[in-house]
Amino acid sequence: MLAGKRILLIIGGGIAAYKSLDLIRRLRERGAAVTPVLTRAGTEFVTPLSVSALAGEKVYTDLFDLTDEAEMGHIQLSRVADLVVVAPATADLMAKMAHGHANDLASTLLMATDTPVLMAPAMNVRMWEHPATQRNLAQLLGDGLRVVGPNAGDMACGEYGPGRMSEPLEIVAAIETALGQGPLAGKRILVTSGPTHEPIDPVRYIANRSSGAQGTAIARALASLGAEVVFVTGPADVPAPQGVKVVRVETAQQMLTAVEAALPADAAVFAAAVADWRVASSSGSKIKKDAGRLPVLEFAENPDILATVSQRKTDRPRLVVGFAAETDDVIANATAKRARKGCDWIVANDVSPATGIMGGTENAVHLITVEGREDWPRMSKQQVAAQLAARIAQALV
Repeated sequence: MLAGKRILLIIGGGIAAYKSLDLIRRLRERGAAVTPVLTRAGTEFVTPLSVSALAGEKVYTDLFDLTDEAEMGHIQLSRVADLVVVAPATADLMAKMAHGHANDLASTLLMATDTPVLMAPAMNVRMWEHPATQRNLAQLLGDGLRVVGPNAGDMACGEYGPGRMSEPLEIVAAIETALGQGPLAGKRILVTSGPTHEPIDPVRYIANRSSGAQGTAIARALASLGAEVVFVTGPADVPAPQGVKVVRVETAQQMLTAVEAALPADAAVFAAAVADWRVASSSGSKIKKDAGRLPVLEFAENPDILATVSQRKTDRPRLVVGFAAETDDVIANATAKRARKGCDWIVANDVSPATGIMGGTENAVHLITVEGREDWPRMSKQQVAAQLAARIAQALV
């Protein structure tokens, strides 16, 4: 798929640099040529010899190497590639790119290039969440750079959170997309995620337990395969992915309105944990506690977003995927739900307390289709998302 393409790979100085070795191998398997550039800090984690052996090309490290300048100057080096990939893109490299620094070979190449740039950030979670890094990210996105990741997970430093570099195959998919070769290029896909908050009064609400992590991972995986993703999210704990259109909502009714506004679409994935009920008449003022008396709340049923879209007579997506979070009789309940709602697939998972899945980092799902069911092993939510995205790509061919 990447035959004849040349990738200029800049390897920054972070523990994730070891993944760049596998990335080189994966790119060459697909027919791409890789020209590696290794920062001085990068040499502390991977050696020029190992990078060169896998790339089958000379490794460039020094801006002031006169021999290299005679053979291929840094200006030419920055422009002979079809795509520049920075993996890992450390906080330092992102800061240099955002502020136009050019004090080493990598930063000079990034300043001199007129080639599209894709970066795969990798750093400690606190560094990723630091306001300076987020400002730099916003600047780089505004400048037109593409981003893949980072993922959330355990880190070498012992902390947990967003900051892990995307896996090599995720970066390969993002490279294919950047070069207009993703399997979902030209497809528009709607994804819902997170909980909904149904107000009781201005300070209280009804909600489901959902971090939004699985829906976010699905949106990111679909975008990495080239899809145009509309991401409708309730108030989630995890940040929305980059590279997608984000529509933020609070209530189920707002989510339905946003979903209908996003149609038509080729596919829709309903991963949101929508509250089934709302208070029929929420109070405009805080309900005061009255000793000895309990407030009486009258409930109303929320709109069924999955069924509404599945049963549309016009502009129904070709593929509608629902989720079923069950605590008992998972397969039976999910199978019945697919038939009742009228959707094409149901992704069912057991969220009983013993599994630790609700709010956790892993998922174990069953894909229920008209043909039957597929039992997937327990794996990270990013891996579930990647596998589901691949299945969606197969279905939409």
